[in-house]
Amino acid sequence: MSAPATTAAHDHGHDENKYQLYVQIAMLLAVITGIEIVAIFFPFAKWIIVTTLVVLSAVKFLFVIFYFMHLRWDKPFCTILFFIGLVLGGGTLWVLILLFGAKDSFPLSSLP
Repeated sequence: MSAPATTAAHDHGHDENKYQLYVQIAMLLAVITGIEIVAIFFPFAKWIIVTTLVVLSAVKFLFVIFYFMHLRWDKPFCTILFFIGLVLGGGTLWVLILLFGAKDSFPLSSLP
């Protein structure tokens, strides 16, 4: 009879560990967001600031999808499906931007 009690206690401790992990990741994401906000005020070259913001945003994105969307604990097949959808969506967005870019929004009479 003691086995189910230890299993239940073990599961409860595991949930607390995950809760603490989620809180730590949320604090890390808040710190990264603060760094992003402060970084735009530094007098560096624009390409350095943009590169820094893109890298920090990618790190935040990966933390969110792997921990808060539970991809870290899912089967690898689910992670592969997620990234296939992400690539297809990103590719579709890229093609639509190329098709309907800013140069296509000008009236025909204003083109040289």
